[in-house]
Amino acid sequence: MKAQTKFLKTCCKLLNPDQTPMARREVVVRQLSHKFLFGTALFDLVPFVNGEYTGSARELSWLRIEKALELCNAITLPFYWAGFELRRGEPRTSQLQNAARWAGEHNLRVKGHPLCWHTLAPEWLLPLSNTEILQAQTSRIQREVSDFRGLIDMWDVVNEAVIMPVFDRYDNGPTRICKELGRIKTIQTMFETARAENPSAFLLINDFDTSAAYDILIEGCLAAGVKIDAIGIQSHMHQGWWGIEKTQEILERFGRFKIPLHFTETTLVSGHLMPPEIIDLNDYQVTEWPTTIEGEERQAREAIAHYQTLFSHPLVQSITWWDIYDGCWLNAPSGLLRADGSSKPAYEELLKLVKGEWWLKEVTMLTDDDGWIRFSGCAGEYEVICSDQRKTFTLDEGVSKVEINY
Repeated sequence: MKAQTKFLKTCCKLLNPDQTPMARREVVVRQLSHKFLFGTALFDLVPFVNGEYTGSARELSWLRIEKALELCNAITLPFYWAGFELRRGEPRTSQLQNAARWAGEHNLRVKGHPLCWHTLAPEWLLPLSNTEILQAQTSRIQREVSDFRGLIDMWDVVNEAVIMPVFDRYDNGPTRICKELGRIKTIQTMFETARAENPSAFLLINDFDTSAAYDILIEGCLAAGVKIDAIGIQSHMHQGWWGIEKTQEILERFGRFKIPLHFTETTLVSGHLMPPEIIDLNDYQVTEWPTTIEGEERQAREAIAHYQTLFSHPLVQSITWWDIYDGCWLNAPSGLLRADGSSKPAYEELLKLVKGEWWLKEVTMLTDDDGWIRFSGCAGEYEVICSDQRKTFTLDEGVSKVEINY
């Protein structure tokens, strides 16, 4: 699967200062950045940047971060409300700003996750009335979107709304207001609140439920006038890879909305598979879940097939691996790195795919008699070097010809 939909045929005309063609000149073309987002959850960055790790823990954290920087151009940072604002009025704003600023300085696009979610909501919401909970929730969104504007302009606004009003594991504030308002009104309120605070923000709805229920919910939101910039689809495959057929069926179903698709949380385990009878993945609690040689080989094969399937679809704009190293959510061996920071085969194979096949490295070309060079590449920022002079240009859909003046 060659992902031809992402490759754009481009003609660049190089011109001398006097506007004559730079004929028969040797030039070097290389890609500086990629528009497609290859992401990972990098929650480790927050304690690292804020000096909360020391000694061997800091060294291990840096090893993981280095490998994330090599593979990825995007990360997700945690804004789980209960941890972000354990005590009301005391948010961890500065710590997350430090991490987001560091990421931006290292050419990583940052997404905040999430602004509204029934799980990990703070307990201090519980004594409040529904009116007060709604006010606290919208105020929270206003604060975060405002405080992080320019550092984080992409957000999972509402997470897992399909299950939110019927969630019955424990009492929580967002479920209460979702029961009262309904799913669509809740989503509309949260999106409009975020949009008003930052009109240029990129806002996602996100869910693990890939059934018709999510499909119908999105349809209802769009009919109500909710502007959704991307549909977030979680692909947690602890019980086994979906396979190409199921993945393509999901792509076709959600692709009908003609809205960008972001695969926000992708996992494949490199140990034993979670038993198929488990309905809620959180119910599978184990103290040890080791990675295995056989499992790592399987994970690598399936990761490549999954990425190729997604990357080949014209509406898919982002894939985020969740998490980059083993032992995070559910203690699962679902990382691209082992717990000690060493690379699994899946990491190495994805690196070859992303930075090899899907990323134009330095290529030497010769302009023709009219100063043209021709190549195919994915959307992003490029550099053309001729006689030590460097010029950059942006390649995107709809751009087939570019003039570069030296």
